[in-house]
Amino acid sequence: MLSVSIDDFSKIDMRVGKIVSVEDIPAARGPMYKLVVEFGEGATKQCVAGIKSSYPREELPGRFVVAVVNLQPKSVAGVLSECMLLAAFNENEISLLKPDRELSAGTKVG
Repeated sequence: MLSVSIDDFSKIDMRVGKIVSVEDIPAARGPMYKLVVEFGEGATKQCVAGIKSSYPREELPGRFVVAVVNLQPKSVAGVLSECMLLAAFNENEISLLKPDRELSAGTKVG
C-alpha cells in the first residue's frame, strides 16, 4: 500500500456537495454520467462519474456527496471533469460517500 505524507494529504480539498443535475454521456465507453455539483454560494463544478450502473439518474439530483474539488480538470469521454466524487466500491457495487447528518454544500471534509 502506498504511503502518503500528511503534508501531501493536506493539499487535497474535499467538500460536501449537492448534485444539481445529471446527464447521460452517450459517447462514454462505460456507464457514466455528467453531473453538476454545487459547493456552496452558487459555486458549481462539473464531474464525470462512472456510477450509472449503480444509481438511476432520477435518484441523484438533490443528493449530498463528498468530492475532491481541487483536481486539475480533465476531459473524460469528451466531457470536462473538474472534481471527483468519493465512493466505496468492490467488483459488484459502488456506494457514494455522504455525510451522516445534514451539512451545507461547501462544508470542508478532513
